[in-house]
Formats: sequence, structure tokens, C-alpha cells
Amino acid sequence: MSIGQLMQIFDVSRKTIHNWFVAWESQKLVGLCDRAGRGRKATFTPEQQEQIKQWVNESPKQLKRVLQNIEEEWKIKVSKDTIKRVVKSLSMIWRRVRRVVGGKPTEQEYREKQQQLNELLEQEKQGKIDLRYLDESGFSMTPTVPYAWQEKGTGLSLPSQRSKRLNVVGLMNRNNDLSAYVFERSITSAVILACIDDFARQSNKPTVIVMDQASIHTSQMIQDKLEQWKNQQVEIFQLPPYSPQLNLIEILWRFMKYEWIELNAYESWESLVSYVEKVLRDFGSTYVINFA
Repeated sequence: MSIGQLMQIFDVSRKTIHNWFVAWESQKLVGLCDRAGRGRKATFTPEQQEQIKQWVNESPKQLKRVLQNIEEEWKIKVSKDTIKRVVKSLSMIWRRVRRVVGGKPTEQEYREKQQQLNELLEQEKQGKIDLRYLDESGFSMTPTVPYAWQEKGTGLSLPSQRSKRLNVVGLMNRNNDLSAYVFERSITSAVILACIDDFARQSNKPTVIVMDQASIHTSQMIQDKLEQWKNQQVEIFQLPPYSPQLNLIEILWRFMKYEWIELNAYESWESLVSYVEKVLRDFGSTYVINFA
């Protein structure tokens, strides 16, 4: 190819092409490598970048405060966009802050319960028991705001309005088998009792139901039924407090709210109810969770 063609392909000047030829003739491939020290000098040293990371951790929503610290400490004035680039280069991202439970179990209790749960899991793998995870969740016209791909310059929006609450009680196992009960009323101990009663009547093998220590799960009404359920080959395993990560059905609620229920479900109450019931009905076929 001619020098003119090479200039067009690489979008460089004739002088640059000439320098490349000279470097190739003198040093071959090594001559074409960029030498150290080329390019714009970094605004911040590695030590300063680590300090910036610490400041961001201290004020994760206030980059203006970080800018003030930089100017006061080092007399360096930069834009917020520059700080964003530095922060991204330090493996930090902008994302929604997670809500977590307000406490934690004792380490000993957590280990003991986790070990017992692992033993139950082994029994389930051997086909000796059906291990079910019970919990309840609610859906309303105030949507759980999901992430979605959107065109630049435009934005998807979701209507938000006050509405009734659709409550679901679910008993799910790792085989994507779900028994779900839907209510337009509050979930109480009496409701939980009725759901477990109905499930126990249909159960055809020894079952262990895993659930947290919410007050509606530990009330005297529930305690009085434990022996009867045990006679029906259904036992209750209570998780340690503040341990939602051990209850696998929490994954189902997360998938439903953030992925499976479409945005147009929130157009009306009837549409929302229809979508929730569809996901519950088709769970295990159309909607599947791959438990590791």
C-alpha cells in the first residue's frame, strides 16, 4: 500500500508513517512498541488515588465533598467527571444501596443452624425428605423500581399509585416446585397455619419446612400445631434471627420483582394480579431458578 493509503487507514500524518518505517528498520517489532512515559501524566499519584477511594467510602453520595478535600489537601482543582473516572478505575461503581436486616445472629447459633440445614439438604438430595422454604411477600401498584435498558436521551417511567396489596405465601424447594397461596388480606399466624395445614394434607413424603422467626411464624397458635404437623410427617425448622440469606425463597421474590414481572404489569391492579398469578403458576416451567 502507498503511504497515502496507510495515512488514511491509521488516521495519522505522513511524518508518523515515516517514523514507523525508521523504527522498524532499526529495531524491527520492538521499535513499534510505545515507550514508557508517553501520553498525558496522571493527575493523581497511586497514593492519592487510594486516599480518594477512602474519601469516597466515607461520603459515598457526596463527590462534592471529595472535591473539596482534594482542593484543600493538595491544591488540585478537578471536575466531578474526573473524579468519577478515577473512582471507576479503582473498581468502584454507582449502584443501588441494598437494604439489610437490622441485626445479626450470634456466630455460634448461625453456625449450628447452617450445619443442620446442610444436613437436611443432604437428606433432600438422597430423596429422604422434601425440603421446603416458606416465606411471604407483597406486591402493589407502588413498583419495585428495576433496572432496564433504555435509549440515551429518553427514559422509561413507571406509574406509581396507592393500591391494595397482594400478599403471597410460598413453600418452595430446590427443584422449582412451588406451592403458593395468594391473598388480598394481611398475612397473620392464622393464615400461615391454614397454608401449612393445606400443604400437609397434600404432602406425600416426609417434609421439613424452613422459615424465619417472624412473629407470625413463632406465635402460640403455630406452636400448638407443631405436634399435629409432625404426625403428618411435616416438621418446622426455624432459621436463626436476621438470616434471610439462608431462606432460598427470598431468591424467588427477588426474581419476580426485579426480572419476571413486566413493566406493563403496573398499568392496572388487574394487570398486576394477572402477572403475579402467571409467574406463580408457571414457576418451574417458564420461570426457573438454577440453584447452585
